Amino acid sequence: MIDMNETKLATLEQVRIFLAGTAEVGFCVANAGGDERYRHISGVLARFGYKRLKKADKGLMLRYVERTTGYSRQQITRLVKCWCEGRALRKNYRAPAQGWARKFTDLDVALLAETDALHDTLSGPATVHLMRRALESYGDTRYARLATISVGHLYNLRKARGYLMRRQVFSKTRATGLPIGVRRAPTPDGRPGFIRIDSVHQGDQDGVKGVYHINAVDCLTQWELVATCEKISEAYLLPVIEALLEAFPFRILGFHADNGSEYINHKVAKMLDKLAAEFTKSRPRHSNDNGLAETKNGAIIRKHLGYSHIPQRFAAEVNAFCAEHLNPYVNFHRPCLFAEAYLDKKGKTGKRYPLDAVMTPLEKLASLPNAGDFLKPGVTLDALREQARAMSDNEAVARLNTARNRLFQSISKRSRKAA
Repeated sequence: MIDMNETKLATLEQVRIFLAGTAEVGFCVANAGGDERYRHISGVLARFGYKRLKKADKGLMLRYVERTTGYSRQQITRLVKCWCEGRALRKNYRAPAQGWARKFTDLDVALLAETDALHDTLSGPATVHLMRRALESYGDTRYARLATISVGHLYNLRKARGYLMRRQVFSKTRATGLPIGVRRAPTPDGRPGFIRIDSVHQGDQDGVKGVYHINAVDCLTQWELVATCEKISEAYLLPVIEALLEAFPFRILGFHADNGSEYINHKVAKMLDKLAAEFTKSRPRHSNDNGLAETKNGAIIRKHLGYSHIPQRFAAEVNAFCAEHLNPYVNFHRPCLFAEAYLDKKGKTGKRYPLDAVMTPLEKLASLPNAGDFLKPGVTLDALREQARAMSDNEAVARLNTARNRLFQSISKRSRKAA
C-alpha cells in the first residue's frame, strides 16, 4: 500500500525530522514496483529543486530517497545522475525471450569425450588446437562448433554429465605446497645464527635404508653441527633438530632448508616460532640458496663417514661419535676458507679466498665485532677458547680418526654376525 501523504514533506527541515525518526508520513514505496519507485524519485527531486540545492542538502535528499525506496546508495546515485541529465527514469532491461541459447550440443560433448579418450586427456590448449586442426587441416566437419570453443569453456564441458557418463579419469592425489617459510635466501647481514640445514642419506643395502645425517651450518661463521637419526620422520627428526639448534653457542636467528617435507612442516615451523627465528626455504633455479650446506655434505660428512651403508640400528652410536669427536674437531680445529667479494675489470662481482681469511669457525666467531652479544646465556668466548686449547689440532684429528676406525670396525663385525 502506498499513501501519497509523502507530499506533506515540503521543506528540507521536515526531511531531516523524517530521517531522524520523527516520521510525518505514513507510506513506503520500498515494496512497490520499479516504475512506481522511479516516479517517486523523479517527483521528490523535482519538488525540492535538487539541482539548485547545496552539496549538504543534496546529500540529505539522497538519504531520504534511499530510505523511502529501499534502493542502495549506488543505485540512487546512478538514477539521480540520469534525472539530472534530463533522461526519463524507466527500466532499460528485459528478460530474454527464450533464455540463453545453447551453442554446444550433446553430440559435441560426446565428440569431446571421444577425442580425450583417444589422446589420453591432453591439456585444454592442446585439445583445442587438435580440434581446430581436425576441422581446418583434415576437413572433419564434426568439429565445426568445437573448433571455436574457448579453453575455459572446454573445461566446463568436461564437467558436464554427458561427458562424465562417457569418460571418467582418476588420478592420484597431488601434493599441495605448504605456505610455510619465506622463499628466499637467508640474509645474515654480518650476524651469526642463520642456519642452513640439509639431510644426507647413508646408503641403501638390499632395499633397506641406512641412517640419515642432519647437517646444520651457520652462514657466517661456518659453525657446523652434525647429528644422526634412524629415519627422517617427525618422531625421529624433530628431537634431533631441536638438539642441534640447542647445541649452537649463539642464538638462532634464521633457519633455511630445501623444500623437503622433513623440514617444511607445521611442527618445525612451530618450534622455530618459539625461538623467534625466521624460516626461509630455497627458491627454484637458485642452487646457491643452500649451497653452503651442500658443500659441507661432501667436505665433512662424506669425507669422514663415507658412502657405505650404515644400518639404522647403529644411529645412536654414530650420533654419539659426531657429538663427541666430529663436531668439536670441525669447529675448534679444522680451518675453513671465507670468501671475499670484489669487482673485476668488467664490473662483475667475483669471490676470492685470501690466505689471511682462513680460520676455524671459532676464530671467525671471535673476530666478529660484538660477538659476545650473539652468544646464548651462560656461553662465553673464553670458555669456548679453553675448550679448543684442551688439545692441539693434530691431537684432535688423531682422536677423531681413532674413534672413527673403532666405530666402523664395531659396526662391520656386528653387521656380519646379524647377516
